[in-house]
Amino acid sequence: MRIERSKQWWLDRAAREGADVIGAGLVARDPVLESRSGASAPTPREEARIAFGRFINLMRRQRGFSMERLAEEAELDASELLVIESDVHYIPEPRTVYRLAQTFSVSQQRLMQLAGLSAANDSGLSQEAVKFAARSESMQKLSREENAALDAFIAVLSRQDPKQGK
Repeated sequence: MRIERSKQWWLDRAAREGADVIGAGLVARDPVLESRSGASAPTPREEARIAFGRFINLMRRQRGFSMERLAEEAELDASELLVIESDVHYIPEPRTVYRLAQTFSVSQQRLMQLAGLSAANDSGLSQEAVKFAARSESMQKLSREENAALDAFIAVLSRQDPKQGK
């Protein structure tokens, strides 16, 4: 049996979608992805991605790793690590975040949230991420303040995931 749909049927279905964004790939994976106008404020996921890039950078520097050494340890491509640290719009693959979570011994679920790959159901994590990103600056060596901020943020990321504790 073959089901056929008329052109009008398809047009009616398309009209029902209205202005909804329908897509695959990154749009499907990140449903809150919006087109940004030049000077708009960062979205919560972008703020988290800023913290994600800074976190990876500071963890790498704290351990004295070069980009290449971290790539070896985490079994990742060094060029991807460079993009993670420098481009807040880059969305890493889940495998990449998983490998980084293992390498740095932090919660995979929380690092996924920080990378913008899953929705954060913990507003405390989002607030801590913004505070962390605001307190850390790019320098060659970590200052005592950056080290303290990084340690505090590691503690937040290392806490047992809320759903797994039950």
